[in-house]
Amino acid sequence: MSGKSKILITGAAGFTGLHSCRYFASAGYEVTAVTRSKDIAIDNVMVEQCDLHNKELVLNLIKKVKPQYLLHLAGQNHVGQSWSDPTGTLETNLLSTVYILDAIHKECPESKSVIVGSALQIDPSNISAITHPYSLSKTFQVLAARAWAELYGLSIVIAQPTNLIGPGNSNGVCSMFAKKIAEMESQKAEHILNVNNLYAQRDFIDVRDAVRAYEILLKNGVSKEIYPISSGKSRSLGEVVNVFKTMTPINFKVKISERSIREDKVKISSERINQLGWKPIISFKKSLEDNLKYYRRNPY
Repeated sequence: MSGKSKILITGAAGFTGLHSCRYFASAGYEVTAVTRSKDIAIDNVMVEQCDLHNKELVLNLIKKVKPQYLLHLAGQNHVGQSWSDPTGTLETNLLSTVYILDAIHKECPESKSVIVGSALQIDPSNISAITHPYSLSKTFQVLAARAWAELYGLSIVIAQPTNLIGPGNSNGVCSMFAKKIAEMESQKAEHILNVNNLYAQRDFIDVRDAVRAYEILLKNGVSKEIYPISSGKSRSLGEVVNVFKTMTPINFKVKISERSIREDKVKISSERINQLGWKPIISFKKSLEDNLKYYRRNPY
């Protein structure tokens, strides 16, 4: 019998999922990665294929693994797709979460879970704050997770990260910029970077810092509580572009695809998780450098 703590990580093939699997495996956990297919290999990680939309398959998975910890990362996280497929987004982000938590309740109720929400989730009592189906789905997800903790006495913590950046392939704006600049450098794209709004404000946090935060929440987070995970600093997309310009010999032009409108600075405090001993350690510039290096090594 292994003496390692067993952790189940959903969405393991995604941007944060891959970082999480590698981190927890290197930290000595027995990691089971849940993916849609088995066409993935991660060192020192067991991969399980499971359709999280199928509650019987989910129940069988939890019965087989009986994890001590659950890190639930799987989900549909594209705002545009949520408009074209709102019911599918709700099914993925809400029902899959409920199937997993219900299986945890039935098979290993002593497990501790972190459900990764979104900075776009809102107070469900303020319906006018919901601006797209994705926000609705993440709001429902968090409400259901907290309800399962309340109704069944489960230990379920909610992580609320801001925009994640760093090495790897993601749908985030910094990753899209890095990919385009790498293509410019290899002469695969014209030297023009399209930006919707240079004044748009975001709070960026490195994915590796976020994963460290998830471990702290698994160990010390208070059930039913929501923990924002942020850098505490608001940055404009114009600032992001300017930092990237210092990292490449390419003299690219910036094309504004929409009328740039000034936005208020983002104010998201991570004080609650700071009190548990977490703080970001990877600089914004380092995150962008590592992302650009990733696309230079992995051209698409």
